[in-house]
This record gives sequence, structure tokens and C-alpha cells, in this order.
Amino acid sequence: MKYSIYLSGEIHSDWRERIVTGLESNGLDVEVYSPITNHEASDEVGVKILGEEENNFWKDHKAAKINALRTMTLIEKSDIVVVRFGEKYKQWNAAFDAGIAIGQGKPIIVMHAPELTHPLKEIDGAAMAVTETPEQVVEILKYINQ
Repeated sequence: MKYSIYLSGEIHSDWRERIVTGLESNGLDVEVYSPITNHEASDEVGVKILGEEENNFWKDHKAAKINALRTMTLIEKSDIVVVRFGEKYKQWNAAFDAGIAIGQGKPIIVMHAPELTHPLKEIDGAAMAVTETPEQVVEILKYINQ
């Protein structure tokens, strides 16, 4: 069976590349989607396309709406959503993506350090698996692809 996955969450480490490399090295036929991971491009998309804003609220609002078009569409197309929470930043967008996926009935795999278990207990409770590494995610995908 061919799966499609959406890789949501922090954009400051190589976790996505490690999953893709693991999928490829195991010969898994998995379609991978992700948000725009260039922070500046994501933040500036609204004003770049729709025009400048003097108020940062409206600048962010425009970008959020355009990014949501991509995110919501790709989550809907996905069979599984992997949500990575990093240690450095509070990823409200990752929590939002997890909620969207859960609301659409998509199974989620959550990835985070053990120190984040308590603050993420509700999201972890809704997940099919809670992992700490990209390699664990690859092993889960390898197992369900048998």
C-alpha cells in the first residue's frame, strides 16, 4: 500500500530529511508533504502577493491564510500526519496542525523530547504513536507498509 504523510512542525532541524532518507533507504513508497520550511518565505508570502501592510497583525493574517491553504489541503490529502515539536520554540502551528488532522480523522504520529510529555499530554493522548526520533517514525512506517 502506498501511504502519503504530512510532516508538520518545527523547521529548525533536519528531522524531515532524516525521515525522507530513511524512507528511501528502506524502499518505502511514501508520498511526503510538508509546509514551506523557509521561515522568511512563509512569513512574507502574504505581503509579497497581496501587498504591504503597516500593521503586523494584518501582515501575519495574510501570510497565515495563504499558508493555511497549503497546510489544510495537504493534511486532507495525507493518510498520516507526523507532528514534530522541537525544544527551542513553542510551535503553536504544530499543535494547530495536529488538531486539524485529528478533526479530519487522520491518524497522527507525534515526535518530541521526553521533557515535553506533560505539556503535550492531550496531543499525545490523541496520537497513534509518540516518538522521540525520526528513525522511530521510519520504523513505524516500515512496519505498517508490510
